[in-house]
Amino acid sequence: MKRNIAPIRLKHIVLAAALAQGATSANAADQELLDILLQNRAITQEQYEGLIEQESISSDDILRSPVIEESVIEEIVAAEVAEQIENEFPVTASRSSSGFRFETRDGNWQTNLQWRAQMRFTTPYRSDPRQLSSFNAEDQSNFEARRLRMKIGGHGLKPWIKYYFEIDLQPSRDVDDSSSSSSARVIDWRIDVAKWDWGGIRLGQWKVDLNRERGDSSGRQQFVERSIANRVFTLDRQVGVQFRGHLFEGTQADMRYYAGVFNGEGRSVNNTDNDLLYMARLQWNFMGRDLSWRQTDVEYTELPTGSFAIAGFTNKGSCTRWSSSGCGNLDGFDAPALATLGQFEIDQVVQEFAFKYRGFSVQQEFHRKVIKDSSDGSRHELTGGYAQAGYFFHNLFPVVPAPLELALRYAYVDEPNAANRAFENERREFTVGANWFFNGHDSKVTFDFSRLSIDDAFLGMDGSDNRMRVQWDVQF
Repeated sequence: MKRNIAPIRLKHIVLAAALAQGATSANAADQELLDILLQNRAITQEQYEGLIEQESISSDDILRSPVIEESVIEEIVAAEVAEQIENEFPVTASRSSSGFRFETRDGNWQTNLQWRAQMRFTTPYRSDPRQLSSFNAEDQSNFEARRLRMKIGGHGLKPWIKYYFEIDLQPSRDVDDSSSSSSARVIDWRIDVAKWDWGGIRLGQWKVDLNRERGDSSGRQQFVERSIANRVFTLDRQVGVQFRGHLFEGTQADMRYYAGVFNGEGRSVNNTDNDLLYMARLQWNFMGRDLSWRQTDVEYTELPTGSFAIAGFTNKGSCTRWSSSGCGNLDGFDAPALATLGQFEIDQVVQEFAFKYRGFSVQQEFHRKVIKDSSDGSRHELTGGYAQAGYFFHNLFPVVPAPLELALRYAYVDEPNAANRAFENERREFTVGANWFFNGHDSKVTFDFSRLSIDDAFLGMDGSDNRMRVQWDVQF
């Protein structure tokens, strides 16, 4: 039913003027009338106090107040129109941790839009050195827009039918790469049917929930970049389907589970044969509280919260590693374009631990990866992992600035030598870092300094060098 555009407050004013046509005594009805006039600013507080003290009130007494003053009417009408828009417009707009939000009033439709960027400076190595020869190469100091992303997510039809897209707008490229290497690309697209906490289904392409370091968003990291173990052991983005759920919430048996089937060919690639990638993860929240997938404890977790997880996958195909660019190869193994169908059989497991409490955070992973190469019947075992911790020392020493976090990380990888896979390369990383949080993870500056070393068993030599990085990470 349509409402009269004339504001209710204006009706009160006109009615008040009509009722005041005769002289009356200052009774309860008169006081109620004067209250209405004062509320609608038809009279001032001073006039109200003078009238309420009179034994009788005449129309002249009230009409001496600017009851129908044009500016007051315009202001009242504007306020009423704004209130109607606020209460009855079908879509609301707001700002949340997921970006700008547009949502219908019934809550069944929602879209969140967010932009993020990482501006980075690195010297003298842009990426992790993996061979001794890297230490002898020319130094490289580099400014880089490491990640320029647009995120679109929300739900449709029902709050439990969720969707998410992420677009990488302009990946960086080397000087000899084609400009197509820097083209925008859709890296994530998925739909979640999650009506029940105990079980739901996800379909699409995303970073498979194998381990915390890779699953943590690059915008929620404790250091400028992930550890040296990530390149070797990440499962990264895959196309497929996954069952997932949260069981026994709030109890000592609180846990999350993940079980999925994927193409195994990496981002945006159709499967080339009948072999699929199978994965599973079981996460125990041993203190009865769920631990979010984000590094550092900038949120200052009031109660101790931790998780322990084991996960693994098996795959047969032409890939020996994966990244956000898709299917690739580890050093010393055939590139996917040169490998035969199903040449590499990979079995990998990971053990993971994470904990947060009052500004302190720690997490750790251990990986074991076995690669069987059918081209020569060889078998190769790769091991690696990392451990890192951070703390806001302001909680102990108030002289330390509250936005400052200090962190430390150790990581290692033992992998086949690129020149002769019968020998191993042992790589090590020692990194110290500092974060200054302007607005949590949504705006922070990160500095880290690493000591990187390689022990080459084939050459019988070792080497090491330092690396420095600084980055501003911002999300809108």
